[in-house]
Amino acid sequence: MPSITIRNVPEETRNELAARAAGSGRSLQEYLRGELINMASKPDMTTWVKRVRERVEREGTHLDAETILAFRDSGRR
Repeated sequence: MPSITIRNVPEETRNELAARAAGSGRSLQEYLRGELINMASKPDMTTWVKRVRERVEREGTHLDAETILAFRDSGRR
């Protein structure tokens, strides 16, 4: 399995990640490996927005603004 090395990580960042790893009962390496796998399994924001725009162009919008606002406000009282 390939390895990744990241240099010049600020100490505060490393310490925060190490604390998160410890909090989840994993080593820093295990924690970062899991985070990288999770990150790679989802599209980045640019790709996601592009896909949404393509779908809207292809299929159109099915909800008008009034309907969306009604749904938003339905749980408020």
